Amino acid sequence: MQPLIQISPPSRKLPTQGFALFNLGFRPFFLLAATFATLSMAVWMARYFQYNAQSSTTISASQWHAHEMLYGFAFAVIAGFLLTAVKNWTGIPTLHGRPLLGLVACWVIARGVMLIAPDYVLLAAIFDLLFNGWLIAAVAQPIIKVKQWRQLGVLSKVVLLTMGNVAFYTQALGWTSHGAHAALWIGLLLNVSLIMVISRRILPMFIERGVKEEVALKNSAWIDRLLMVCLAALLINILTVNAGILNAVLGLTITLSAGFRLWRWHTPGIWQVPLLWSFYCGLWLINLGFLLYTLSFLAGSVPVILAIHCWAIGGIGVITLAMMARVSLGHTGRNIHTPPRSVVWIFGLVIVATLSRVLLPIVLPEFYRLSVMLAASSWIAAFTLFAIVYWPILSQPRIDGTPG
Repeated sequence: MQPLIQISPPSRKLPTQGFALFNLGFRPFFLLAATFATLSMAVWMARYFQYNAQSSTTISASQWHAHEMLYGFAFAVIAGFLLTAVKNWTGIPTLHGRPLLGLVACWVIARGVMLIAPDYVLLAAIFDLLFNGWLIAAVAQPIIKVKQWRQLGVLSKVVLLTMGNVAFYTQALGWTSHGAHAALWIGLLLNVSLIMVISRRILPMFIERGVKEEVALKNSAWIDRLLMVCLAALLINILTVNAGILNAVLGLTITLSAGFRLWRWHTPGIWQVPLLWSFYCGLWLINLGFLLYTLSFLAGSVPVILAIHCWAIGGIGVITLAMMARVSLGHTGRNIHTPPRSVVWIFGLVIVATLSRVLLPIVLPEFYRLSVMLAASSWIAAFTLFAIVYWPILSQPRIDGTPG
């Protein structure tokens, strides 16, 4: 099976000095995603501890926060990944130079408005949805041109995420009363689903090539299909009848199936490779999220918000950092087997953020606010460190002098 990100030698040489931030999609979007993850979380903490309940007249501060993480931060990572992956899938160049700068500008304007002037939500909606539509077109055009229909499954999730974003803005603009609720569940579970699909396609290959021992990892097509069916059914149930027993059954099925798949992927050598154990831990934290979600219906003592943050911080946060760290090295001509030493701290800090936000409130519920503060501080530290360490990597040309 063709990997999602396949590093192939380009055909011409370019200078190794200069400013290369807009040479390929991963460069600006990974850097901006990390920067925004830090800034947005700091603003959210200021609002949270000041008890500022509203970010506008139609959406709550918590809905604003969730939207900016799912449709701002995570969508930027998706954009950077897909613009880079599609170039390798199809052999056709994706946005670069001024067109890429234009796409980035749409994202930046939308995020800036939502961050500092959320009352001007119509302006944010225009640029945010323009960003979404432009990205879909930029990704779809090469795929359709070379007729790689197998890639449309990933693209379809981006289309559905865009529909979720539309739903959010219908409430933000006062046109509906429940659009944000639907949008945030769509954004959360589709991001998780996208991570699980991509990880299924690349992580076994990464492990086989990245560990010292000889290993051939197994996959099961029926488990892959079962997980996707259950994820789709869970989202549909949440958005419609929201039957608690069905949520519990689907959550437990996903927990057991994904856990079995992860068990089959395990080999001791991954714990010596930060770019592997970070992926692996992130997927287990997603699995923990599904277990907590199940327990919220069976036991009643586990708040659903803890499962949500386990998916969001542990799954989306850890996996996106692991992906950005690896792709940024490989697509700038660097050795993925010798990443910066600081990646251990970067990954560790986000895992600490997850455990602080999810497990500490269960063990010590009286320190809930402290757990939130500790989680936010660890998240901010991790993404700040990533932005600092990877700025020269993302802004300078490839070290081998080739395009990208």
